[in-house]
Amino acid sequence: MASANPGMDPDVFEQFIEQLKRYVRERLIPAEKDIIQNNEIPADIVAEMREMGLFGLTTPEEHGGAGLNVSQYACTINAVSYAMPAFRSLITINTGMFCAAIKNGGTPAQKDEWLPRVAAGDIASFGLTEPGSGSDSAGLETTAEKVGDQWVLNGTKRYITNAPQAKMALIMARTSKENLPKNAHVSAFIVPMDTPGVSVGKSDKKMGQAGSQIADVILDDVRLSADALLGAELGKGFVYAMKSLDTGRISVGSAATGYARRALDSGLRYATERKAFGEPIANFQLIQQMLADSEIEIYAAEAMMADVTRRADAGENVLRKAAAFKVFATEMCGRVVDRVVQIYGGAGYLAEYDAERFYRDARLYRIYEGTTQILQLQIAKHMLREFQDA
Repeated sequence: MASANPGMDPDVFEQFIEQLKRYVRERLIPAEKDIIQNNEIPADIVAEMREMGLFGLTTPEEHGGAGLNVSQYACTINAVSYAMPAFRSLITINTGMFCAAIKNGGTPAQKDEWLPRVAAGDIASFGLTEPGSGSDSAGLETTAEKVGDQWVLNGTKRYITNAPQAKMALIMARTSKENLPKNAHVSAFIVPMDTPGVSVGKSDKKMGQAGSQIADVILDDVRLSADALLGAELGKGFVYAMKSLDTGRISVGSAATGYARRALDSGLRYATERKAFGEPIANFQLIQQMLADSEIEIYAAEAMMADVTRRADAGENVLRKAAAFKVFATEMCGRVVDRVVQIYGGAGYLAEYDAERFYRDARLYRIYEGTTQILQLQIAKHMLREFQDA
């Protein structure tokens, strides 16, 4: 199969990644303590990220973006995610779900209007989860009714990343009272966040991932023009959302792999500096076992990342493999950060050290973009379907 997107020139991309890695280490990581304290990424850093083109990584070049392919995108997210998760959270609704949905399902006019805004760094959010439904689209309660030549939306979306800063949102809403096959009762709508009737709840307090803002989005008789319906087609919203979730799951897997590497580097440094019984604890074999097991698992995740992104760029359907990568990488990250806390010992439980933050930050990776359990069911369902069709 021919590659759907050749991406950025490899030499140019290599220079970009080296520059990005320096930026992460020299600029983003030193800013982490202040971001944790204020629970917000400073405006000057957001401006720098816009200037570097980080919001337009996957936007086609003709719409002002970098046009990265999936392999390059995953590599970039992996590099950004060596720093605290807030930086990735800020950019990846733009580069992932919102951009993918517009590219996959938008009309030419919608692409021309919204993709340049995505690339320029107008922050986007994505509204699927609700108080009574997350992975279960049949439980979706937000409605969109056609009134004259307008759509009227009502409902509440929950845990919406970037909602407090967002300029626009892609909202999944029910356009049929009945649950239809292939989730055809769900349509997608592009909603400017300054539309009358749109309000955002207070930013939720979280276990970890400081600096990343999530909140409810409340839609109260929100009136939208007819062209707000993504693709100008009813019943395709969930399909577009699921297509973009493949990219999102690859992004989360890549992020978890990058953050596991950061945690392991921290544990390695601590093990060589901390002494017990007159020598560095890195000399003790059970410490070495934890370091080695972590390196082995990170390497396995990196190999999965390379494989699934290569397949995606070749045009393969990677739904199952993207899910498998996301599950393995995020569960792996959880094991690595747990070992790092153990390597730190008592210090690993103190907020003064990084280990406890890594532990709290990593926990969410196993939940969003499809929980481990939902993805296990999805993987098994596709395995059984393929076996029965063989």
